[in-house]
Amino acid sequence: MSTPDLDLRKLRYFVAVAEELNFGRAAQRLHIAQPVLSRQIRAFEGELGVTLLDRNSSGTQLTAAGTQLLRDAKVLLDEAKALRQRLSQTAGHNVTLTVGVMAGLRATAAAAAWEAADPRRRAVVRQIPWHEQAQLVRAGEVDVVYAREPVDHRGLESTPLLEEPMDAVLPADDVLLNRASVRLADLASRVLLLPDPAMIPGWQSAVIAPGQRWAPPREEFRTVEDKLEHVAAREGFVILPHSTTTYYRRPDVNAVPIEDLAPSRVTLIWDAATDNPVRDEFVAAALACRDETT
Repeated sequence: MSTPDLDLRKLRYFVAVAEELNFGRAAQRLHIAQPVLSRQIRAFEGELGVTLLDRNSSGTQLTAAGTQLLRDAKVLLDEAKALRQRLSQTAGHNVTLTVGVMAGLRATAAAAAWEAADPRRRAVVRQIPWHEQAQLVRAGEVDVVYAREPVDHRGLESTPLLEEPMDAVLPADDVLLNRASVRLADLASRVLLLPDPAMIPGWQSAVIAPGQRWAPPREEFRTVEDKLEHVAAREGFVILPHSTTTYYRRPDVNAVPIEDLAPSRVTLIWDAATDNPVRDEFVAAALACRDETT
């Protein structure tokens, strides 16, 4: 019978749970969702063929095998980290991390904090379209993405970053812009430009209020600028997160907050299958800089 190879990523997850003896606190420490952590620990136990943790109504406790693994795991993880550092120093290579951001979001502060920890680090920040935010992570083209929900989370790990209000973007002379805020019912007589509500789970019921007029744009939306151009041409209105409407300004359109629409959720996402401590350090930096994201 062959001995299974140790998955260092799962080993780090196990150490966090073993030290905290609490899945919730360990998940926060690792910046991942608790259900994801639970699945990873169960998979790790299956790969090793042993039970590492006893979970019951009184809490989480280490088994004898878990106690032994915790003792050895710290040595293994320290050795792996030291090996990476030695290889990096020998090669003299810079460490490059590619970060994707959605329109209106900023990774500048997080990138600066992450780079400051090591002069060989370089963060490359690129703006990506909504429909590619998960696809680019899975393809390995970006290491982490400041994503706007909803996102297909299959194969991804994630952590919540922030929430922000949603705005209606209207032609600059629309009378609704005289208000401090509007409700979805106030917009029902205007045409909502939406390619296909079914493409955005939850929006059909959340955005298209009873009686709401909606239609696809004459040409496909590819960028935020495209959306604003359609609004300026008086084809209808669009709904965008507040940071996006603040970032993209032009004199022929303007925005007003929608008070009864759920906020936009921004999430950090990355590939669950890759063990990358440097990327994880960037995630920690992003969370610490969340107030400077919009």
